[in-house]
Amino acid sequence: MDTGDRLLTPGEVAALFRVDPKTVTRWAAAGRIGSIRTPGGHRRFRESEVRALLEGEGELDDMDDRPPVHTPPARNELPHRPAHR
Repeated sequence: MDTGDRLLTPGEVAALFRVDPKTVTRWAAAGRIGSIRTPGGHRRFRESEVRALLEGEGELDDMDDRPPVHTPPARNELPHRPAHR
């Protein structure tokens, strides 16, 4: 079997893209990345397609659904709390 035809689990794909496995599942459900289903109903991803996406031959950059990095407000922007008595 050619390594390009190897099937990857959502967890393996997630590790490559550094996202949560549920993100990979959402991408597949939305048609953003191709997947096949095993007889047991689990998703698998062709390694050749995943590698192509990692090398920039796809459009995953626009669909990153990770939450934005939270930047805490500056000290003077914090809500005022009365001192504990």
